[in-house]
Amino acid sequence: MRSAHKSLARGQNRAGYLFLLPWLIGFFCLTLLPMLGSLYLSMTKFNLLSPPKWIGLNNFVQIFTSDHTFVNSLVLTFKYVLLSVPLRLAFALLVAMALNKGLRGLGIYRTVYYIPSLLGGSVAIAIVWRQIFDGDGLVNHFLGWFGIRGPSWIAHPDYILYTIITLAIWQFGSAMVIFLAGIKQIPADLYEASEVDGAGQVRQFIKITLPMLTPVIFFNLVMGIINSFQAFTPAYVIGDGRGGPLDATMFYTLYLYLKGFSFFDMGYAAALAWIMLVIIGVFTAMIFVTSKYWVFYGDGNDGR
Repeated sequence: MRSAHKSLARGQNRAGYLFLLPWLIGFFCLTLLPMLGSLYLSMTKFNLLSPPKWIGLNNFVQIFTSDHTFVNSLVLTFKYVLLSVPLRLAFALLVAMALNKGLRGLGIYRTVYYIPSLLGGSVAIAIVWRQIFDGDGLVNHFLGWFGIRGPSWIAHPDYILYTIITLAIWQFGSAMVIFLAGIKQIPADLYEASEVDGAGQVRQFIKITLPMLTPVIFFNLVMGIINSFQAFTPAYVIGDGRGGPLDATMFYTLYLYLKGFSFFDMGYAAALAWIMLVIIGVFTAMIFVTSKYWVFYGDGNDGR
């Protein structure tokens, strides 16, 4: 009997590993091995034309001691993340609250608002955005109706970053759909009980909606930070492709791309990529660690 159970268990294990095999092959061949190769290249001098030359930690030492563009691009990326992520989440939550009012044709509204999230990272949309905010673009035409002469939003270093942030906020659709699903899961009894106690809509939002949505906020925040740190297409297309004007669009990913594919310093670019991986990992870990203080799952358990 025991041998029969053991053979059955082994057969089930083999079946399980067989179903996992495509994922395991993809993980080792397309994720783990390229990561290890990138780690090796980060410690080499490699220009794509000659074999990599081992130089140890020299790339990292140069990055942290003498690369001013690295510092500037990192500061610019931090600024983009710290501004775009909260604004996008706030706007997505605001729209989700509005769509939760029982509007007719809710599915149509959700589809319309979700489309920018599908298209916002494309080159075509970035080109359209560039045309809208150009000196003769739609935005300045609109301002002209009120007698306001607007600047070229994409040619001035003081404005172009906020133009890109506006594009990021416009891509609120995916977060909005998740917020809307979370709002619909909040028990109506909580709102009815609060109304009996005399709570208004603002107090209900602060005391009920926000605490019950903290798991959704947590998910959207983590995904938003990861995606924003990797923003590349808007900076490349809306800017001049080389970080201009005056390095105002020199995002970290753009600097990494230029190092690897314009200056053919692939070893240096690999080192930059690993630094970005560590930065994203640290930010994600910080959010997970602090989640136990502000994420409420509604079942008596906090973020722990």
